[in-house]
Amino acid sequence: MHAAWVCLAGLIVLALGYRFYSRYLAERVFVLRDDEPVPAITHADGVDYVATDRHVLIGHHYASIAGAAPIIGPAIAVVWGWLPAVVWVVLGTVLMGAVHDFATLVISIRHQGKSVGAISEVVLGRRSRTLFLLVIYFLVFLVIAVFADAIATLFQKQPATVIPINFEIIIALLIGWLTHKKGIKLLWPSLLALAALYGMVWVGVQAPIELPAIGPLSPKMLWIVLLLAYAFVASVLPVWVLLQPRDFINSHQLVVGLGALLLGIFIANPAITAPAINTAPADAPAWFPFLFVTIACGAISGFHGLVSSGTTSKQLACARDARMVGYGGMLGEGTLALIATLAVSAGLADWAAHYDSFAHASAGGVVNFVTGASTFLAALGLPTDISATVVAVLVVSFAATTLDTGTRIQRYILHELGEIYGIGALRNRWLAGALAVALPLAVCIAGQQRALWPLFGGSNQMLAGLSLLLISVWLYRQGRAWWVTAVPMLVVLVVSFLALLTLVGRFFGEGEWLLAVVGTVMLALEVWVVGEGLLALRRHSGGPPGPTADSGSQEQGA
Repeated sequence: MHAAWVCLAGLIVLALGYRFYSRYLAERVFVLRDDEPVPAITHADGVDYVATDRHVLIGHHYASIAGAAPIIGPAIAVVWGWLPAVVWVVLGTVLMGAVHDFATLVISIRHQGKSVGAISEVVLGRRSRTLFLLVIYFLVFLVIAVFADAIATLFQKQPATVIPINFEIIIALLIGWLTHKKGIKLLWPSLLALAALYGMVWVGVQAPIELPAIGPLSPKMLWIVLLLAYAFVASVLPVWVLLQPRDFINSHQLVVGLGALLLGIFIANPAITAPAINTAPADAPAWFPFLFVTIACGAISGFHGLVSSGTTSKQLACARDARMVGYGGMLGEGTLALIATLAVSAGLADWAAHYDSFAHASAGGVVNFVTGASTFLAALGLPTDISATVVAVLVVSFAATTLDTGTRIQRYILHELGEIYGIGALRNRWLAGALAVALPLAVCIAGQQRALWPLFGGSNQMLAGLSLLLISVWLYRQGRAWWVTAVPMLVVLVVSFLALLTLVGRFFGEGEWLLAVVGTVMLALEVWVVGEGLLALRRHSGGPPGPTADSGSQEQGA
């Protein structure tokens, strides 16, 4: 089997999903209309609620959701074979992940741009808001720790990336100042910055930067400390200073990177060297449920719902744009996950040497992607060292976006918990930002980050399942086709519960107490929120009402 044919088949299925299934969701389930009021207009404030052209908004949304997770997950999960990985990425994206992202965006615009946590209080009950916030807190804690570890690994393995990545931060600060203070439009400076970034890749190759060990801190741990310190600073800065200009640069980088990688696949058309199915890799957990939570963001991700309902819903200029931005944005992430799967299935010279055990695959997943994907760029005529650095910069750029976006979200969550429980100190952004990075740092110092990825994947899909539960109850109460979210909800809740239960037992057995406690709390929260959902359905057990007169417009509370 050759990679180009698998890639083509996957892209066709993704396109058909958008053409037919997303249209059904938009027109028959959510009944989106061009004249429907949206928060970006009804609550316009020029700061958070800003009506944005859909072609610009999908770039921002895509850059926010497409971190390194759809790369790392498939790069590990191929240890069970390329076929189940490809099937889960493609069908999971079309039938579950894109539905989740689309639905969380729609329910948010129907509730004044509120987040899923705030909406849960309206739909499920008062307790649900705190429960959702706690689920989000623990998930984002794992996000911060996972991506700090992933970036540190790449900085250590690919030191040529250090100069380009830091250049991107500096140039983003300059662009932020020019656009905010001088009124210069963002597009051309960001395009020039992208061109300069690729120029700095050559500089990085010529002058790689490696850190020495300092006292008890290994080079990798020193990178983790520096990265978390950066994430703290980035999380307390105004969004126009760094977050917005860097995300705009990254949105261009992602389009260019995906286009080049796809072109390289079709030009090189390498043979797939990984086995189609590998039923018993050494020291690997059972493929069910762990393949499905290992490929978390590449198929379905609860973190995406935080983006859809947290920022994107406040910028949607037209309700019907939710189809392109929500459903279409997730198809883009599925494409990235498909490329990642093929990069480690067909781009490695000796697949078996990299995937001889689950531990080896987990430790080298992101590096394997860089190596494999660089062969696709090499097919375009780029030198090997430049190709590897370009791919690594792409990965680090999006991992860094997720890192400081996650830290900022964590600061918001702590602030909201402080308001609920009257803890004034948590409403201080400096203290909340410091607390946001403290627990991830503790996990990394304790050396327990090796077990973080499956715990992150299970928790991420658990949040996706709970968000789908919220939407299913809402659709039921509206008399809509609630099965479109209830079916994927059942799948991901069962998978995530079984994965977390298995992990918690292992953590207790191995004495990894911090992760064991986190996993136990997540399991308890999952059961509790599901219970709240069942109670909400019981309160409406007389049968769902018919669609209300305003069911296709902005709802003030379901």
